[in-house]
Amino acid sequence: MDLTDTQRSILGLIAERIEAEGVPPSQTEIARAMGFNSVRAAQYHLEALERAGAIERRPGRARGIRLLVEPQPLDQAVAADQADGDALRLPVLGRVAAGAPIGADIGSDDYVLLDRVFFSPAPDYLLKVQGDSMRDEGIFDGDLIGVHRTRDARSGQIVVARIDDEVTVKLLKIGSDRIRLLPRNPDYAPIDVLPDQDFAIEGLYCGLVRPNR
Repeated sequence: MDLTDTQRSILGLIAERIEAEGVPPSQTEIARAMGFNSVRAAQYHLEALERAGAIERRPGRARGIRLLVEPQPLDQAVAADQADGDALRLPVLGRVAAGAPIGADIGSDDYVLLDRVFFSPAPDYLLKVQGDSMRDEGIFDGDLIGVHRTRDARSGQIVVARIDDEVTVKLLKIGSDRIRLLPRNPDYAPIDVLPDQDFAIEGLYCGLVRPNR
């Protein structure tokens, strides 16, 4: 069965929800979990899965999805070539903290082949998330987030930022007298960037992949 990594990830998500909750996720929940910018992207992939015979959808039901195949782990499904013009071959460069900042483990040789459709803008690389401080944005521990490399960001955007030699993903808040990095989980405190710290924006968050686990 010729499925993209995104579609395999969605199959895995559907299987997990059915096993854990007894019902499949809605299109809105799929879009949020996969980091899509719109529900239409989720609908696009569900239609592709149905055409491929991987799922059956029942008209008129918000959660009317039935699995017809067993989902395959993402790491077993990554294609070896880049023949598809809609695919991105992205390096997994290391880890990023969704919690307290951690050192970046840069230098991995891992690559993942992904669809362009669920990233905006196009990412330059992936980072593996560690921690749950961004859970209310749908970013969870173990997710692979796409990062668009740039030094420029606006207040209110989710960024990958470097503080001294540590890297974290947070919501950027630029005030008149300070820069803050805000978590999206009330269990974590904001990070205030101090004047004597070496601070830089490494890139913008532009979507995610949730490997089956």
